[in-house]
Amino acid sequence: MIKTNEHIRNIAIIAHVDHGKTTLVDGLFRQSGLFANRDIQDRIMDSGALERERGITISAKNCAVNWKGVKINIIDTPGHADFGGEVERGLSMVNGVVLLVDAAEGPLPQTRFVLQKALTLHLSVIIVINKVDRQDARPQEVLEEVYDLLLELHPDESMLEVPVLYCIGRDGSCGLEPDALDGDLHALLDIMVREVPAPQYDDSEPFQMLVSDLGYSDFLGRLAIGKVVNGSATTNDALICVGEDNIKVPLRVTRLQCYDGPTFHEAESIGPGDIVVLSGVEKVSIGDTICTKDSPKALPRITIDEPTVAMRFSKNISPLAGQEGKHVQSTKIYERLRKEALQNVSIKVERNAGDDTVTVKGRGEFQLAIIVESMRREGFELCVGRPMIIFKEDAQGNRLEPIEFLRVDCPEIYSGIIMEKLAKRKGQLMDITYDSDGRVTMRFEIPSRALIGYRDEFLTDTKGNGIMHAILKGYEAYRGDFPDRFTGSLISDRSGTAVAYGLFGLEPRGRLFVVPGDPIYEGMIIGEHNRDTDLTCNPTRTKKLTNLRASGKDDAVTLTPISNMSLEQAIRFIKDDELVEVTPKSVRLCKKILSSQQRKIFESRGYIPEYLYSTNG
Repeated sequence: MIKTNEHIRNIAIIAHVDHGKTTLVDGLFRQSGLFANRDIQDRIMDSGALERERGITISAKNCAVNWKGVKINIIDTPGHADFGGEVERGLSMVNGVVLLVDAAEGPLPQTRFVLQKALTLHLSVIIVINKVDRQDARPQEVLEEVYDLLLELHPDESMLEVPVLYCIGRDGSCGLEPDALDGDLHALLDIMVREVPAPQYDDSEPFQMLVSDLGYSDFLGRLAIGKVVNGSATTNDALICVGEDNIKVPLRVTRLQCYDGPTFHEAESIGPGDIVVLSGVEKVSIGDTICTKDSPKALPRITIDEPTVAMRFSKNISPLAGQEGKHVQSTKIYERLRKEALQNVSIKVERNAGDDTVTVKGRGEFQLAIIVESMRREGFELCVGRPMIIFKEDAQGNRLEPIEFLRVDCPEIYSGIIMEKLAKRKGQLMDITYDSDGRVTMRFEIPSRALIGYRDEFLTDTKGNGIMHAILKGYEAYRGDFPDRFTGSLISDRSGTAVAYGLFGLEPRGRLFVVPGDPIYEGMIIGEHNRDTDLTCNPTRTKKLTNLRASGKDDAVTLTPISNMSLEQAIRFIKDDELVEVTPKSVRLCKKILSSQQRKIFESRGYIPEYLYSTNG
């Protein structure tokens, strides 16, 4: 018999990046009485160092608040498109969503993505227009845009009857009108309890829990996190894990825990509808079903969209390898990536046959760059190649490629150069809107490969005043080739140390990436060439002593200051035959074949052997 657990509500907060999800959760913590007499840090749910540095949510996090006798389990999801797998994983545990939309920016591409996923799962929706105190806020217009998006994704008039609140998440206030806010978030909590359906369960079914997340504790071991779909369990129950292909593995659970705020507390028993944590479990993967040994019955596994971008990881091939990092072996790199794939359902890790490289497939270059950044902070040294698009074929053998919805917001004076460059990259302009403040909003459909390496060029063209967001539309027919970079590379032809005199002579040739005193090796990329060809040069050249003047006498050499390239910029810059060398202290660029003599040989042959991609030749 189907019943409901009226004492629990499961809800996810979804939005585009930087629309205020995590700040809103802070307000809910304070006003639910969880931290009544204590000061808490801002963005308490962004617990990772990278998350706090960049101000974004990277992985979905669970928490819980109690309101008027009802436990509300809340999932804070990422807003960046590259972490869409975290959103899909989080939505598998909830019955409703809070759609948070910026009162000035309105619905953006990721808003469409997360809302479409929620409506596909038939989740109830609560609309919250956030940041209504912004000077450029336009809450009523944004609400109309949200309604248009709802009707586009789910053409049903009932979509116009969803609850709507206006909010200032930073101040912890909300209300039914943008100019009449209450001094608290009580209205939002009340709507969560009233509008979000209580979780349903079948009291005739045995205990079933769908694993939606994995964690690790130094004290408790591995953690399996998920929603109890049916039944109940106690600490002493004999449980098993039903994995892929219906493989059953016995489990020894050391502790049952439930969420209380951002942490969890021990529980003697767990009931249907709650989001719980099982401690000490081993050999469990996301999507598995945990059930009783007497009645093993698997639930449908979590389905995640396929990855669209691949990147090759290898050991550090530089002569400087091993000087800054602790983990340099290819086996260590593979083990770390395999561990990442266990917790991140949206990536796939494949070991390449014939060499010691690893291919990692994910949703976007930013997601892969975050993995690389995490590894370098853990002491790894490695090399990564240019992100490559994953192509498919249809039934007729035609090549298909991923196409993205691209939304560009920039001053009107820059719209011409943006349209010209995106047209060269096979982008199709679908819509253009002119605002009263001199800005223009353009919507394109463009191949995913066209956006790799374009973001920095876009910021340069718009003088830093442009905003660009993209979300995957799907696979369509291949749109043809186009040049992805119009400049070449300045490549060192020998090892040594960069010298100011040698670099000064190279400045007219292009933009430099190194400064005097930096270590240099053969095959290292020291700058960007002005022309579309590579140039081999000697940045270690010193001034020679002659019988006319001393080597140290002459005008002082003044070099143009350089801006250090970040990891993401380096990944977007390189070409197919180049690598990014990543160490805990440095980010360098180099050719896949370091020897200039070998490069000339293979360039004359017209190809580079696969086995040379990860070795020093």
